[in-house]
Amino acid sequence: MKSQITRRHALMSGVALAGSLAAPTLLRAQPAVETNRRNQSSFITQDWRDHFDDLGVATIVADTGSRALHYWSGDGQDYRVYPTSVPASEELTKRGYTKIVRKKVGPDWTPTASMMERFPEWHYMPPGPDNPLGTHAMYLSWPAYIIHGTHDTRKIGRPSSDGCIGLYNEMIAELFDISPVGTQVRII
Repeated sequence: MKSQITRRHALMSGVALAGSLAAPTLLRAQPAVETNRRNQSSFITQDWRDHFDDLGVATIVADTGSRALHYWSGDGQDYRVYPTSVPASEELTKRGYTKIVRKKVGPDWTPTASMMERFPEWHYMPPGPDNPLGTHAMYLSWPAYIIHGTHDTRKIGRPSSDGCIGLYNEMIAELFDISPVGTQVRII
């Protein structure tokens, strides 16, 4: 008896063949996804109206839970989201309202007294590739709390800072350019 091949049979065989050929690739790719999962942000949508009465000159909401910084321009026409590093522990996390009071390209860094207690080997660092503040820093009205860049890209998407909010250097440069002194900030 002759076997009759229908279009449906050929199509189903082709799908099965394609699936079996793709399976090894999918299996190989899966561990990479799992490995990187720890360094991913799961952004939560924010609305500036949930945090402020108006946009002011500009508005930033840094969400430590989803490890994302949300920016709105003063006219509301520009909205951006950036992945961030966040404080390494709850004790280092400060939440509340503040604002940008000073900005600096090529910041230098001096560890705080509490940092020196925990890490006595830390010392002053001039601007440059080893500086933990990266290429740009925006100082907040809270002492020793900064939104800054980082040269260590492994920190982004992780609880890894000593209290500050860190961004990739390219992203802090962009945010630095569009965030005037006086930008209102809320850390949640």
